[in-house]
Amino acid sequence: MAPIIALLAALAWPLAAAATDVALVGVIGGTAAVLVLDGGEPKTVKAGQRWRGVTVVSVGRDRATVLIDGKPRVLLQGQHYRSAQPATDRPQVTLAADPRGHFLADGAVNGVRVRFLVDTGATLITLPGADALRLGLDYRKGRRGVTRTASGLVPVYHLQLDRVSLGAVELLAVEAMVIEQGLDVALLGMSFLNRVEMQRDGDSMTLIRRF
Repeated sequence: MAPIIALLAALAWPLAAAATDVALVGVIGGTAAVLVLDGGEPKTVKAGQRWRGVTVVSVGRDRATVLIDGKPRVLLQGQHYRSAQPATDRPQVTLAADPRGHFLADGAVNGVRVRFLVDTGATLITLPGADALRLGLDYRKGRRGVTRTASGLVPVYHLQLDRVSLGAVELLAVEAMVIEQGLDVALLGMSFLNRVEMQRDGDSMTLIRRF
């Protein structure tokens, strides 16, 4: 922790004007972040390096801590940070982190309530078998595959959800998969998150529908 604090203090003074739109589009081995600034080309920036006014402080499995305008910001993979938030009339929802830093939210699939955990590490929305049955999904007719979990390889069923909503944000035709056993909570994966803008400020996250 002490080296990170020291790094923040050393880099807090501005060397250049920071970008107004910073997006984390990938991470590499826990040592580098792939950033897009103001809609430009992706750039790989190692932890401790500064690029166009943005410093990468540390990199995790699916997130990075960056220094923007002298303040540390935690970006999840796929998330944008805008220093000047433009007004928008697009549908959006704001989520609050729990004490462990996880974002849990009540949403709906085809109009039926589902409790989601935001997970940028999940490629698709992933439903437990119990939720899929409660929703009346005939998922076993879907394409079968396998995925790796902490328990090893497990079978999955791929399907398309007609409607997925989170607050005012509703998306149609969202790819998903069902894991029958070993999953306790539905995961809001990138098949949903790639279609929204993710803006995080401290313990809150705002999702804004892109189109």
